Amino acid sequence: MNVVSSSVIALLAAVLFLGSPAVSFCQNTLDPLLKPYLKSHELPALAAAMVKDGKIIAAGAVGTRRIGHNIPVTVNDRFHLGSDTKAMTALLIAMQVEKGEIDWDSTVAQIFPEMVPGMPPDVRTITVLQLLSHTSGVPADNEVLSRLLAQSLSETGNLNELRYWLVQQWSKIPLENKPGEKFEYANMNYVVAGAIVERLEDKTWEEVIVDRIFFPLDLKTAGLGHQSSLGKIDAPVGHAIVNDKALAILAGPCGDNPPIIGPAGTAHMSILDFAKWASWNAAQGKRGPQLVTPRTLMKLHTPVTSMPERKDAAPGTPSQGGYALGWGQLGVDWAPYPLLYHGGSNGMNLAHIWVDTKKDLAMVIVTNISGAKANEALLSIAGELYRQHAGK
Repeated sequence: MNVVSSSVIALLAAVLFLGSPAVSFCQNTLDPLLKPYLKSHELPALAAAMVKDGKIIAAGAVGTRRIGHNIPVTVNDRFHLGSDTKAMTALLIAMQVEKGEIDWDSTVAQIFPEMVPGMPPDVRTITVLQLLSHTSGVPADNEVLSRLLAQSLSETGNLNELRYWLVQQWSKIPLENKPGEKFEYANMNYVVAGAIVERLEDKTWEEVIVDRIFFPLDLKTAGLGHQSSLGKIDAPVGHAIVNDKALAILAGPCGDNPPIIGPAGTAHMSILDFAKWASWNAAQGKRGPQLVTPRTLMKLHTPVTSMPERKDAAPGTPSQGGYALGWGQLGVDWAPYPLLYHGGSNGMNLAHIWVDTKKDLAMVIVTNISGAKANEALLSIAGELYRQHAGK
């Protein structure tokens, strides 16, 4: 996900676009592997973890929370996950399907019947599955979304009410493609999915994800929005490239994506908790807690569409492979078969998650800057980790 515009100062006006929850941690440090990347790829900080059979077999964190300052990061520091949040929103939808509140084929018109009079015919037929697989026909983040996000700042109410307003405005806009016709990565798909969760639960998406995912998986460091606190550098802050230099972006209005698009990408947590989340998915229901059945979890992981290759895709945005429900599937030269994968970025941070369900193995890698060099570093580290540990 790359929602934040290149001009960070104008962010709000121009945004577009586990087995057991207690995964054990083996003190096999990855610091020596990670440290050279700080200099070679110009990264403020970097963290990674490898988890197999429900155990973290290696982890590390190097660098500083804020460039130009000596504030060392640790494996307990919170990093921004960006669009890796999407898999969590998809899981919340899956819980509603299992409860019988909706079906995968439930349409936007059925869920929001009061909006139907203003909906173009194609919008009415968009299904839950199409939203989660980015095959809804909703266009990629554009000036229309940017304008609506800016307008939302003058609306009042809690986030669920603001998202309802956003969905209501969005539902009046004709689609660029017919639902189910092609893949188009659009954060609005997941804003709508979050609004669906809010309608069915009568709570904000933020309350639901904390209650249904963060708490049962014991993700103690997990939170939403900027990973550090106002006035503090108590977590690795994101960095933007301004005039060819890395600029630390502190907690504040420019520090993260607007909260209204939270379901598409505002989660943060430590690398160890991120590994717990990855491990729970790698087990595909073999270990608890059972948030959904193994069959449903497998459906979330199974690609439903192919993505056209995009060599210009921004870091955190899918560039090729298959797309499931909040998860991509990507073939790489260092793995014998395609792996589950997703990237996430708000333009100031970058996170990668890799899951090998056949080996009950996963890797998570994060940094507090984004861009081509950061993406290259995370991909290279993933290859090194897989080669070293996948056969063990």
